[in-house]
Amino acid sequence: MDVLVGYINYLIFFSIQAGIFAVLCLGLNVQWGHTGLFNIGIAGFYAVGAYTSALISGPPPAELDWRVVGGLQWPFVFGLLGAMGVSGFIAFLISIPVLRLKEDYLAISTIGIAEIIRFVLQNEGWLSNGVWGIKHIPSPLQEPIRQRLTGFLDSHPDFPNWLNRLISNGYNWFYLLLVAAVLVALFLIIERLVRSPWGRVLKAIREDEVVAAFAGKDVFWCKLQSMVVGAMIMGAAGALYAHFAKFISAPTFEPMFGTFLIWVMLIVGGSGNNKGAILGAFVVWGLWAGSDFLTGYVEMQGFRSAAVRIFLVAVLLEFMLLFKPQGILGEKKVIFPSGEGAKPG
Repeated sequence: MDVLVGYINYLIFFSIQAGIFAVLCLGLNVQWGHTGLFNIGIAGFYAVGAYTSALISGPPPAELDWRVVGGLQWPFVFGLLGAMGVSGFIAFLISIPVLRLKEDYLAISTIGIAEIIRFVLQNEGWLSNGVWGIKHIPSPLQEPIRQRLTGFLDSHPDFPNWLNRLISNGYNWFYLLLVAAVLVALFLIIERLVRSPWGRVLKAIREDEVVAAFAGKDVFWCKLQSMVVGAMIMGAAGALYAHFAKFISAPTFEPMFGTFLIWVMLIVGGSGNNKGAILGAFVVWGLWAGSDFLTGYVEMQGFRSAAVRIFLVAVLLEFMLLFKPQGILGEKKVIFPSGEGAKPG
C-alpha cells in the first residue's frame, strides 16, 4: 500500500506540472494554432508571469538579497492577474514592431526578445535578485490547509502510515484543483473566443492574411490582439509555476523547457485544437517524466539521462510529423450557418 501511495502522490505532482504546461500550450495555440503567429518566445512571457506574480505576492527582499523591489505579499489572485496584465502589456509593446515581420523573421525576433528577457532577469539583481533568484514564494492558502491537515492527523493517531502519507499530501491535491480550475476556465474562454466572429477572422488570417485584408479586416490589429491574449495566458502559467515551485531563477526559463517542449506538446496534441493542446502537454510530459524512471532503472549518469529524454521527445516529434502531422486530435473543421458571418473590426 505504501508503494501505491507513493505512486499516487507522484501522479498528483506530475499532473500539476503537466497542467501548467497545458496552460502554456493553450496560449501558444491561440497564437499559432488559430492565428498562424510563429512565436518562439514563449519562455519570455512565461518568465515575466512568474517573476511578476512572485514580486506581487512573494516575500520582501531578505537581508542579503540584491533585490530592492517587490514583496507586496498580496493574495495569489492579485499575483495571477498582475502576471497576465504585465505579460500582455509587454506583448503589446513588442508586437508593434515584430508583427510587421513575416514567418522566419518573426520567429527569430521573438526568440531574441525571450532571451533578452531572460538575461535581464539574470543580471538585473535589483529587480530579480540575479542568479540567486526569488525564493520562499508562498503558495495560496498553504498554511491554513496544512494546519487543518496536521490537526486532523494529530486527532487520529491510529491511522496507518499509508493513510497518513496520503492525507499529509493534501495540499498538492488542492493545488491540482487550482491548476485544473484555471485550465478549464481558460479552455472555456478560448473555445468561446475562437468560435466567435473574432476567432473566425483569426483563422482567416492564418489561412491567407491577404484575402482577409481584402475582405476589410484589420489584419495587424487582430494579430496584435491574438499575440496579447496568448501572452496573457502564458503569464498565467508562469504565476502558477512560481507559486508551486516556490523558487524561480532565470535558468528555469531556458528555451528547452520554456519553448521547445511547448511546441512539441502542441504539435503532438494537434495544433488548432484546444483539447489537443491539453492532451499533448500530458502526453509529452508523460514521456519526459517516464524517461526519468527508465534512466534511473539502468543507472545512467545525469548528462546521459538528459540526452535520452531529448532523444525520445525528438523521436516522438519526428514520428508525429511523418505519420500524423495534424496531431493526435487535429483541428476539426467547423461549418457555421450562413447567418453567422464574421464582422469584427
